[in-house]
Order: sequence, then C-alpha cells, then structure tokens
Amino acid sequence: MSIERGPYAAELARVLAALEAVRPLLERYAALDLSVDYKREDHPVTIADREADDLLREMLPRAGEGWLSEETADDERRLRDRRVWIVDPLDGTKEFIKRIPEWSISIGLVEDGVPVVGGILNPPANSLVLGAIGHGVTKNGASARTKPWQGFSAAEVLASRSEIGRGEWAPFERFGFRIRPVGSVAYKLAEVAAGTADATWTLVPKSEWDVAAGVALVRAAGGSVRLPDGSAPLFNQRQPRYPGLIAFSAESSAHFERALAEVRAR
Repeated sequence: MSIERGPYAAELARVLAALEAVRPLLERYAALDLSVDYKREDHPVTIADREADDLLREMLPRAGEGWLSEETADDERRLRDRRVWIVDPLDGTKEFIKRIPEWSISIGLVEDGVPVVGGILNPPANSLVLGAIGHGVTKNGASARTKPWQGFSAAEVLASRSEIGRGEWAPFERFGFRIRPVGSVAYKLAEVAAGTADATWTLVPKSEWDVAAGVALVRAAGGSVRLPDGSAPLFNQRQPRYPGLIAFSAESSAHFERALAEVRAR
C-alpha cells in the first residue's frame, strides 16, 4: 500500500497525522486514575474520551465534510454531506479504565454512505492499521491482507468478553476454531483486516462510530462485512446504529457463513 499515491492519499495522511497527535494525549491519561462518568448504564466516559474527541474534530473535517462521533452531540446537517468523518476517539473505554491493553482510536471517512478510508491505532499494542479503498492496508507500515484459510482448526475468531460471558459463543465451540476474547470492536476489525484473525462478529447493536473505520479496513484488505440480515451496512444514516456486524477474511467467508447458518438453524 502507498499512502503517498492513490485516490485517498491526502485523506490517509490526515488520518495518520490525527492518530499520531492524539496518541500521546491518551497515553498520558492511561497512566492516571481518572474519574468516570456514565452516559447511560454500562457506557463510561472520561476526560480522555472528550479531549481526544476535541483534538480529532479540530484536525480532520474540512469545509463541506460532516462529523459523527460518539462524544459529540449529533448534528443532522451531516446528512446533507457527501463526505463524513465517523470517529470513536476512544473505543474500549472500559478496557482503558481497567488498563487492559485493548482500547483503540478509530477514524473512518465515509463517502456517499460507504466507508472508504480507515485508521485504527491501539497504542498499548503499538498496532497501527491504516488503509483505504484503492490503496490496500498496512499494519505498522508493512503491507497487510486478510488471513488465508487453513481450516477451522487453525482459525481464530475475535469475540466480545461480555458476549462470551453470556454464553453467546458456546454454540460455535463445536466447529473447533479458537474464540479469543478481545476488547474494542474497532481493534477486532483492524486485526481481521491485518490478517491476525480470520473473523469477528457481534449480534448485539453497534453504532456507526464503532465500526466505520474497521469496515473500510476489512474491505480494503480484501475481506467482507455484512449485517446480520446479509445486507451491506450503509453509513451516515439518521439513526446511526446497527443490530450487529459480521466481518470475515476473504477466504474464510463461505466457511463461517456455513457455521453461522448451522447455529441459527438449531
């Protein structure tokens, strides 16, 4: 992949600069014991979320570009914009608070409802996945693609700890693939795009800012993403929320689709 050449070179450079700027801010707060507020039950927020959001909003949108973020009051004027930045300044706030190294900064650019540019940085893991349609994907500067299929016994699927704890993944254990608990849905999608894991899915509601960057990355790396009903997710919607999301590497799609269908049929 080349950041310097291609249809989204300028936007990729902007994403990279924004991620590099917000990283030290969040790393500084990660070392502190922060007070925690709750937007609603089980949705914590800290000063780190808010300051990161402010910085990203200063750096990313240009004239004529909309903005949708977890930490900014929604402005429906974005619905008139062809290009919209969809951002989660700190995906995995619960992990961040508990010092579990699985939080991330997620930046996506959507054009006409389709994610075209994505950047996801997990500072504790020193993992930066960057990509765009027409450019491909890199992880820490090295070219990356989705993982080749080597059978269920060698496959790894990334899952939410809370979903595993509720028993939602138990029906899949019989297929023999590894189910690894990981925080931050954005980080999970980045790992699929970079070829570290074969798939990730969640059948509980997610917001556009959770997944916009990750959808761009998985697709740019050759993978596929769909909603639970089989349709492709459209972004910059009036209600920016989905009933779940399913992402596969390019070669694993048919195999995991079969597993999902078998579990649903039981």
